[in-house]
Amino acid sequence: MTISKSEQAIFTNMCMVFDDTGRILVQDRISKNWPGVTFPGGHVDQGESFTKSVIREVWEETGLLIKSPVLCGIKQFQTKRDERYVVLLYKTDQFEGELKSSDEGEVFWIEREQLLNYQLAPDFEQMLQVFESDELSEFYYYREGNHWNLKLL
Repeated sequence: MTISKSEQAIFTNMCMVFDDTGRILVQDRISKNWPGVTFPGGHVDQGESFTKSVIREVWEETGLLIKSPVLCGIKQFQTKRDERYVVLLYKTDQFEGELKSSDEGEVFWIEREQLLNYQLAPDFEQMLQVFESDELSEFYYYREGNHWNLKLL
């Protein structure tokens, strides 16, 4: 019996945009599935490069054109349909444009130290560790029996 090395996957992205004064760009997401304050991002379109997808998603959700996004980590978990859901985590301090919100949610700048004063999207506080750490690169959910566990690697 041959075990397949392929599986269904969904690719998405998220980007931490920051400036040289210590501010970060956040989005207060309007979503049933994952509401709260987080970073902008979205789905990778079929055939689209990962980097171009995060540039496009940030543009669509914030009005800012980012440059040179750096891949800084990955979040992954299995969906109810047993698809691997992958979120590519990027960060950049290079951007231009005028900030504007979208139907995804309001976007605004805050001081990094103020982030925990907001209602964050579920598990976003743990994701932030991957964005900001030089030692961590993966945020991984795995199942043990009927329970989901989170591991930062």
